Amino acid sequence: MAAVDRHLAEDLRALPALLEEGERYAVGVLGELTEHPAGSTGPAPDPVPVPETGIGARAALAEFAARWAPGFSGSAGPRYLGFVTGGATPAALLGDWLTAVFDQNASAAVGSTAVDLERETVTWLADLFGLGSAHTGTFVSGATMSNLLGLAVGREWLGERAGVSVTEDGADALGPVPVLSGTPHSSAGKALSVLGIGRRRLRTVPALPGREAVDLDALESALAGLAGRPAIVIANAGTVNTVDFDDLAGILALRERYPFWLHVDAAFGGFAALSPAHAALLTGLDAADSVCVDLHKWLNVPYDSAVAFTRRPDLQRAVFHNAAAYLGAPGANPDPMHLAPENSRRLRALAAWFGLRAYGRKGHAEIVRRTCALAHSLGAALEQRPHWRLLSPVRLNVACFTLAESPSRERLDAVLHALAEDGTTFLTPTTYAGVPALRAAFSNWRTEPADVTKVIDALDRAGGYR
Repeated sequence: MAAVDRHLAEDLRALPALLEEGERYAVGVLGELTEHPAGSTGPAPDPVPVPETGIGARAALAEFAARWAPGFSGSAGPRYLGFVTGGATPAALLGDWLTAVFDQNASAAVGSTAVDLERETVTWLADLFGLGSAHTGTFVSGATMSNLLGLAVGREWLGERAGVSVTEDGADALGPVPVLSGTPHSSAGKALSVLGIGRRRLRTVPALPGREAVDLDALESALAGLAGRPAIVIANAGTVNTVDFDDLAGILALRERYPFWLHVDAAFGGFAALSPAHAALLTGLDAADSVCVDLHKWLNVPYDSAVAFTRRPDLQRAVFHNAAAYLGAPGANPDPMHLAPENSRRLRALAAWFGLRAYGRKGHAEIVRRTCALAHSLGAALEQRPHWRLLSPVRLNVACFTLAESPSRERLDAVLHALAEDGTTFLTPTTYAGVPALRAAFSNWRTEPADVTKVIDALDRAGGYR
């Protein structure tokens, strides 16, 4: 038998001490989050060749801390306001660490109860979002994959109506697929590309004046123009720029006259269900054919984590089942490998299970309430300053704004560069109604009112107003 690598053998003997050292380092990182630059501006280290001889885990940790960690963003911190990035609650972080410790392949319910834990977690989440027992859910990597899964099942539904099997015969058996949406997320185009439907098949339907919500009359006109041909409609429950919601109940009413698969992108807006002040925005979600919800946003679990819900698990199984004798047949209650793009799957559900078990519906509702209040606070502060201009009312947890005068992309990029150099906060650029803009998204459980003051002060400095 070949000898075990010396460093590997030493690390095994010293594993308890190594884990304690890693814990001390992690605690130090988390303790300095409020002071760590929200974004990184420095150059990355020069790449080095693959090591021929290792240095052991302790030395690797020291090298990482010195060489790479300084360039990492403070995305887990309270003033990272880009990409709707949640932090990791203590319980979710613990669950994520234990995910690596147990290292379960959550692909099949064979020899482990890991898949059963995932199923329990999915049931909890469906209840949070007001989805009924007709919906089944599957953990995936993020909203992009969740949207892809929902649209893949929708594509198979179109094939079912046309009497063809897209799964067996390919997308060309179906022909051109009409896809309609008011303000689709960019991941929809990526999903349509992967699915062979094509980005150009996505038809953007006009939104209501001054809104990102689809105009129902325009949507009905587009559906009527299909002359009875089935379509896919992608509705929004929380747009990226302004967290606007389509009228889901109104869209569903159109199904009485027009055939379509309704996919709802509720990547982070789905958590509005936890807010009594906003839950009505999701009226009709339980009747959607498929729903996308991202968990590493407002649920504050570590990257990456999302769930795809559908009312047609039979079609989902048809699309994603894996045919191999050693894996077994899908059966009446298919294992996750038959319901998701991946065969091998990390137990993403464990971090979500820990978070939900530790803080429950009320704890996460408080995060939603508080982060919405913080976004409104930033919006109010911006309105009080003559040099900034809100481009839309703050509806939930995102403030979309620009310079009051001459808001060019170049000027706003200069603001973003100054913010990055300052390090207090991290924001992302966008364009809203043709106007170059900035957006600040609040979803981190750590963020407090004092952080809003720091953010607005940093914006004023970056814009040259202080």
